[in-house]
Amino acid sequence: FIFIFFFWVFGALLAPHLGIYAYVADYCIAPAQQWWGRPFFHMGFRFSLIIAIATSLGVVFQRSKLEFGKKFFYNQEFNLVLLLGVVWLLFFISPETVGRYVSVDHPSVKFTKVVIFILLMTHVVTDLKKLNGLLVVLSSVSLYLGVKAWQTPYGRFVGGRLEGIGGADFAEANFLAAFMAAMLPIIGIQFIKSKLWYGKFYYFSCAAFAANTISLCRSRGSFVGLAAGAMVACLFAPQKIRKQVFVLMIVGVLGMIYVSDDYFLQRISSITMDQGDMDASSASRIDFWKAGFRMFSDKPLGVGPGNFFQNIGFYLPGAEGRDTHNTYIRCATELGFAGILLLMIVTWNGIINLMRVHKKLKFLPYEISQEISYVFFGLLISLVIVLACGMTITMTYTEFFWLIIMLPVCLIRSLDNNTNLYAEKKTDV
Repeated sequence: FIFIFFFWVFGALLAPHLGIYAYVADYCIAPAQQWWGRPFFHMGFRFSLIIAIATSLGVVFQRSKLEFGKKFFYNQEFNLVLLLGVVWLLFFISPETVGRYVSVDHPSVKFTKVVIFILLMTHVVTDLKKLNGLLVVLSSVSLYLGVKAWQTPYGRFVGGRLEGIGGADFAEANFLAAFMAAMLPIIGIQFIKSKLWYGKFYYFSCAAFAANTISLCRSRGSFVGLAAGAMVACLFAPQKIRKQVFVLMIVGVLGMIYVSDDYFLQRISSITMDQGDMDASSASRIDFWKAGFRMFSDKPLGVGPGNFFQNIGFYLPGAEGRDTHNTYIRCATELGFAGILLLMIVTWNGIINLMRVHKKLKFLPYEISQEISYVFFGLLISLVIVLACGMTITMTYTEFFWLIIMLPVCLIRSLDNNTNLYAEKKTDV
């Protein structure tokens, strides 16, 4: 493990995108929590910090080779930085966060790290080959986490649900399920793109274990996300692979049903907007959402990052220290009108970037347009899934949430650079 780790670290100095791959793998797998990585962690190795430093140095050393497309800063990146500014402004002018984030980073610090990594990613992963490599890494970590989930004995489940698999952001079942759900369309596109049988077998295995993990997490939020993604997939599936997409969706549904138990099916059947038919967990979320709206209307400038927990009790007695279970309400209550507006703008920018890519496909040579159309489709469905999951899961400061939202910048830069390369070749001829 330590040999592989330093291979990627030193590789990042020569090719910064290798550092991005390593950072994503470290974030998802969390070597410090694995038996093979724990001894090195206790020796003082801070894996993510070492990788981040190496990648940053690689960007400095290789800056002349980096390609940023038509813009150094797209609107989506600029608005993400503005959102970070709102977080820190509210951090300094809001009351101090009490009794939380003693052993983990405060949301303001965590979000700063997220933004730094995202900006590194969007300025380094800027061609189709590098972007495809990142999608391979995401598919592979899904397989790793899926195998670990499959091997976890039921006795270690909490309340009948799989917990504690993967990195810090996946410690709770709903977050792991949301990540796996967002990975399924990316894995599916990798499956379709693969021309070799063992490649298809590999990605089929990634998808199977990811779907099984979602079942083990018993997450209704991920089911809502997958349902939203399936509806959008029916509208935007590329014509050439439309039949394959529908077949994969049917196989996925049948597979999910096959691996699901009565408890999971019972939880899924409880999804409803009729409060009379909701179970206690679902009904309580409605109460939290209503309390969140009252908090937002009372303090439209926000209560400050991380301060939802110490304020919710004033609007819902007995709920002190509880979460809202909604990304957008949490953002609105903590970061105010400016925060939720910027979150919506960043998300909209991502959709606009994807639509711009889609419109340009017909002007590109076939071999380029086909590759980009597949990646466009996978990223669009993944984005829809993670945004839908955000309705019932709080991911306001969660890294993979922003990674999925910002991947369209990588795609549009890849399109710019591939188009420029094609134009240069055409001119030479």
